[in-house]
Amino acid sequence: MEIRRIPRRIWTLLGLLGLLAMAVPAQAHSFTVTEATLDLLPEGYRLELKLDVDALALGVSPETDDAELAGELRALSPAERAVLSDRAAETLSRRVRLRLDGTKQRPDISFPQYGTPEADEAEIPTVFGIIARFEGAFAADSEVLTFGASRSFNAVHLTIRNDQGEDVYREVLVPGGDSAPFSLAEHRAPPPSTWTVATRYLQLGFEHILPKGLDHILFVLGLFLLSRELKPLLWQITAFTLAHTATLALATLGVVELPSRLVETLIAASIVYVALENLFTEELRPHRTALVFAFGLLHGLGFAGVLQELGLPEGELAVALIGFNVGVELGQIAVVALALLLVGWFRKNPSYRKWVVVPVSIVIAGIALYWTVSRALGV
Repeated sequence: MEIRRIPRRIWTLLGLLGLLAMAVPAQAHSFTVTEATLDLLPEGYRLELKLDVDALALGVSPETDDAELAGELRALSPAERAVLSDRAAETLSRRVRLRLDGTKQRPDISFPQYGTPEADEAEIPTVFGIIARFEGAFAADSEVLTFGASRSFNAVHLTIRNDQGEDVYREVLVPGGDSAPFSLAEHRAPPPSTWTVATRYLQLGFEHILPKGLDHILFVLGLFLLSRELKPLLWQITAFTLAHTATLALATLGVVELPSRLVETLIAASIVYVALENLFTEELRPHRTALVFAFGLLHGLGFAGVLQELGLPEGELAVALIGFNVGVELGQIAVVALALLLVGWFRKNPSYRKWVVVPVSIVIAGIALYWTVSRALGV
């Protein structure tokens, strides 16, 4: 299909999407991993979580434009903000589980950046800040501590420090999970089994695709749309898998390294390309599989960035890496399976391209173009 035969309405829509992408993107605090730092003090404990407190206080998505949230909060009276602060603290008390010897603690919860230059002068606007602090006391005979968080949080990177500020324990928790029991006397926890590590990182890999990996979901859907037959789709998925498996391993081991901003921008651009190719051709070209392989190399670097944020367990690096990669693959297979269930019966219909491929590809192109611009700008 030649470009000149593309309907004028498609060119018009693409032009509008381009203008949308050139608009200044909204800024929002986005945490792929929830950082949790627990300090063991002589008189008790202090736990700090990194999260968007403004969004939590207002009960909206953390992806909401933080300038809007900050403006809304600053328009309130101090008393009204105090009510929202209490509401945020109450929400956190339900979502965070800190137990001593099996008994859930009721710590004091505060937002230490509220009213400080750290929040008032932050590059991304905020009122309450991005730190929630939990403080409480130990009983003298306390023996075991565990930490857990609800599924409303992303995966948690837990760090426990002694009263000298030294890291004594680290663990990655899946959403909704609890830490291993940590001995307060010995400052250690039993190491997780190989099976625990494998299943934990498999879950993290799967959830990085479904439901949280919208960019990777859109890329796989872009491949799916142009492949009316299952065999060419499987060839593309295989090429993509081989490529991202290679770079995921090499980047995780420190052999390959590129700036994350560049990688994320190129990943978004790869989605734009696939979506536009869906509009400009009706048949798969021989070069597409090679391009998908090249794009897979980029996506593998993106997966590696997530793994680096999560951290890998000492002594179980290979198990965690394989588990995460298997989880990613299962997530991609699930995306294809869901797409087949949704429109698979319609793929042989002559109107499939008009009613499915073209409109969905336009939407994908618009979203990915927006990401490309915002990521290139560092927003």
